[in-house]
Amino acid sequence: MSSLTYDLTLAGLSIGGAAALTGIGLVVTYRATGVLNFAHGAIAMVCAYVLRQCVVEWGWPLWAGATVTLLVLAPAVGMALERFVFRPLSVLGGDPAQTLVASIGVFVLLVGGAALLWGQGARDDAPELVSADPWGQLAVALLLAAGVGAVIRWTRFGRELRAVVDDRQLAVLGGIDADRVSAAGWAFGSFTAGLTGVLLAPYVRLDPYGMPLLVMEVVAVAVAARMRSLPVAVLTALTIGVVQSQLTRLHPSGWGAPLLQAVSTNLFVVALLIAALAFPRVGGRDALPRTATARVPTPPGAWIVAVVLFLLPLGFAGSDLHTSVQVPALGVVLLSLVVVTGRGGQISLGQAAYAGLGALFTALLAAGRFPGLPQLPELAALALAVVLVAPLGLLTGWPAISRRGLALALVTFAVGVGVSRFVFVQPYAISGLSLGRPAGFEGDRAYYVLELGLLAVALLTAWQLRRGRTGRALAAMRDHESGASAAGVQVPALKLLAFVSGAALAALGGGMLGMGLRAFDPAAFDPVRGLLWFAAVVVLGADSTLGALAAAALLVGLDAGARGGVAAALIGVLAVLVGRFPGGPYEALRAATGRLRPGRGTKLTALGAQARRRLHPAAEAEPRPVPAGVTASTARPDGRPTASADGARPPHGPPAAALTTHRLQARYDGFTALDDITLTVPPGRVTAIVGPNGAGKSTLFHCLAGTHRPARGQVRFGPRDITRLPAHTRTRLGIARTFQQLAVFPSLTVAENVRVGAEQGPVRDPSAVERALRLLGLDGPVRALPAAGLPTGTLRRVELARALAGGPRVLLLDEPAAGLDTAEVAALTRVLKALAADGMALLVVEHDLDLVADLADTVHVMAAGRIVASGPPDRVLDSAGAQEAPA
Repeated sequence: MSSLTYDLTLAGLSIGGAAALTGIGLVVTYRATGVLNFAHGAIAMVCAYVLRQCVVEWGWPLWAGATVTLLVLAPAVGMALERFVFRPLSVLGGDPAQTLVASIGVFVLLVGGAALLWGQGARDDAPELVSADPWGQLAVALLLAAGVGAVIRWTRFGRELRAVVDDRQLAVLGGIDADRVSAAGWAFGSFTAGLTGVLLAPYVRLDPYGMPLLVMEVVAVAVAARMRSLPVAVLTALTIGVVQSQLTRLHPSGWGAPLLQAVSTNLFVVALLIAALAFPRVGGRDALPRTATARVPTPPGAWIVAVVLFLLPLGFAGSDLHTSVQVPALGVVLLSLVVVTGRGGQISLGQAAYAGLGALFTALLAAGRFPGLPQLPELAALALAVVLVAPLGLLTGWPAISRRGLALALVTFAVGVGVSRFVFVQPYAISGLSLGRPAGFEGDRAYYVLELGLLAVALLTAWQLRRGRTGRALAAMRDHESGASAAGVQVPALKLLAFVSGAALAALGGGMLGMGLRAFDPAAFDPVRGLLWFAAVVVLGADSTLGALAAAALLVGLDAGARGGVAAALIGVLAVLVGRFPGGPYEALRAATGRLRPGRGTKLTALGAQARRRLHPAAEAEPRPVPAGVTASTARPDGRPTASADGARPPHGPPAAALTTHRLQARYDGFTALDDITLTVPPGRVTAIVGPNGAGKSTLFHCLAGTHRPARGQVRFGPRDITRLPAHTRTRLGIARTFQQLAVFPSLTVAENVRVGAEQGPVRDPSAVERALRLLGLDGPVRALPAAGLPTGTLRRVELARALAGGPRVLLLDEPAAGLDTAEVAALTRVLKALAADGMALLVVEHDLDLVADLADTVHVMAAGRIVASGPPDRVLDSAGAQEAPA
C-alpha cells in the first residue's frame, strides 16, 4: 500500500469513526424509544460548546471538563428529554406526528439557545479530547459498539430492551419498566452525541448551525442499518469514510468536474439520499401530521388585524422597512408548507431547497447565466423560475407516493441537504452572482407593495387548493389516507399535486426573498432553516394560512435584533410542547378559555325546557340512532325489503355486476395467507365470509378492495380483470368498501365526508349526497357537525353513507357491526337488506354469526387460507361456530 493510500485510509477511518458514533447513538435511541432523534446533532454541538466553555473560557483541566460534559451533562440532557418531552407524548397516545415535531423542536431550541449564548460566529479553538491520530477515534467507536452489542445480547437490560422494541405494551404487561429502558436509551444516545461533538469540534467548524447539520448528514449510516444493526452501522460509517477520503485524490476535469468534486467531498450526503430512497419502510409507523380534531375557523376579525399589521410597514423607514421586506416573502414560503403539510398531510423538511432554487434561478435568469435562455427582466425571471422549479417538486413528491412517516421525513430532509451541498455552496453555481429588484420597485417601500401583491396571489392559490373538491380530497388524504383511497381519491396524483404546488409557492417566496436582499445568500436557505420553518408552521397551526403569516412575522421580527437565535429558541419551546396543543396556540387558548368558564351551567325548569323545544326544535334534535329511511319498508313479492316508505332510496348507480375471484393465492413474507380461492359475489345478494382469526378473511378482503396484490390468480369485475388495479381505481369502477377500524375524516363535517365519496365515485349525481344522508338518518343537524368526536354508531353511518354516495355496484363491508349496540345493528341490517333488494352486490366479513344468519344469503367459511364450506346460513353456520369457538 502506497504512503498516500495509507494516509488517506487513516484519515477516512477517523471520519468514519466519528460517523460510527453518531450511528450507534441513533440506533440505540431508536431501538429503545422508537424515536429518530433529529436533535442528535444539536446535542453534539451543545456538548462541544460546553467543553470549550469549561476548558478555554473557565480554565478547567481537560479531564474535568470532559467528565462533566460527557458523563453528567450529556446523559442528563437525554434523560430530561425523555422525562419532560417524549414520555408525556407517549402517555398521551404516542402520536408519531407530534413525536417527530417535538424532536425537531428540540433541535431548533438547542440551536437557537446556542446562538443566543455563544453567538453565531465559528470557533476554532475547541479543545482536543483525543489526538488527531485516527486510531484513537476508531478505537473509541469500536469499543463503544462492542460494549453496547454485548449489553444488548447478554444482559438482563438487553433482554428488556429487545422486549420493549418487539412489543412495548406486552413488555409492560410482563413487568418490564419501559420508562426506565427508554430513559437509559435516551441517556446513552445523548452520551454518544456529546462524544461525537467533542471529538469533531477541533477539526470542523464549530458554530450553532453548521455542526448540527454536519452530524445529521451521517444519519445515513443508521438508515442503512435499518435503525437496528450496530455492526452494519459501524461498517457502513467506516466504509463511507474511507471511500470519501480516497476520492480526494481524484482531480476530474471538464464541465462536470465541479459537481463530481462536490460528490466526492459530500459522500455521506449521497449515502443519505440513497439510503432514504432504498429503505422506504424505515420508521414505518405513520408520522404524518394528522388533524385529530376539526380545525377551528379563523375569526373574520383576525384577518382584518392581519391586513392592518401587514400594511403598517408602509409607514416605516430605514432599517425597519428594510427588515419588513422579508416578511411577505417568507410568508409565501411558509404558505407552501400549509399546502403540503397542513392540508395534504405530507411531511416536507426540504422546502428551503425549493425556496433557494427559486432565488438562484431568478438570479441566473436575470443575469443571463441560465443555460440556453437570454437575460430576462427581474419579474419575468421570477415567473419563469417558478415554472422551472415547480416540476422539481417531483424530487420529493414521487418518493412520497410509496413512503410515509419517518421514511418520508428522511427523503425530504435528504433532498434539502443534497440541494444545499451540491448547488447552493458550489462556486460553479453562485460565483459572482447578484440579484436586483424589478424596474420601478427598487426602493424598499415600492418593493414592499409589490410583495404584498404577490402575497395576495399566493394566498389565493393556497385558498383554491384548500376549498372545493380538491380541498376536501386533500383533507381526506391527510386525515386517513387509506380511507381516502377507498373513497376514490387518487392519492398518488394528489400527493404529486401537493408537492409540485408547494415547490412553486416556495420558489416564488424564495425569489422574492432574494430580490428583497438584493443577493443570493446560501445561508438563507440552509437545511437548518427548513427545519425551523417546518416547526414554526406546525406549532402555529399547520392548516392555517393566517398561522403561516404570523410565523413569518415572528421569525423575521424576533431575529431582527443584534443577537440572532431568539426566534429559533421560541419556536423550539413551542414545538417541544406541541403535544399539549396539537392544534396550535389559538386552539390551546380557546381550550384554556373554555376550562376557565364556570363549570355549572344554567339549568332550565321543565316549563323553560318545553318553551325552548317549541321555539328551537332543531336545537333539541339529536343524531338519531336508527336511520329514518329504514324504519318502515315495503315488501317485494318474495318478502324481501326494498326502498323505505318515506322515499329515502339508496343512491342509484350503473347496472349491477358480479365480483369474482379465480384460484386466488396471496402471500406475506413467504407465508401463504390465501390458497386457491374461487369466489363469486353476485348482484342482489348478501355474501358473508366467516372463520376464525388467521383464516385469511382480511387478506381476501384486501385483495378484493385493491390494497393487497395477490401472488397468483385473478380478481374480475364483470368481464374486466381488475387484479392489478389500485384501490381508488376500483372505487371509481363501482366497488366501494368500509373499514373495520373507522375510516372517516375528522376535520370534515358529516356532509363533507359523504360529499368526498360522491365526488370520486363512478356516477356524478348532484342529489346523491342528500339521498345517502337521508337513507342513513344523517340529514338533520348532525350533517353540519365535524366528524371528530361523534359517537361510533354515527361514524359507522357516516362511513357507509360516504361509500353509498358514489353509487357503487359492489359494497365490501369489513366488520360493519363493530362497536354498534343492538338497536344500531338492527338498523344496519335493514339498510343492507334494502341495498341488496335494489340489486347491489354485498360482501360482508363478520364475526357476529347471529348477524350473518339474519343478513346473508350465502355464507363461505374460511380456515387456513381456504374456503372449507359454502352454502345457505342455516346449513353452514353451525360448523363455522364450532371453528370460531377456539379463537
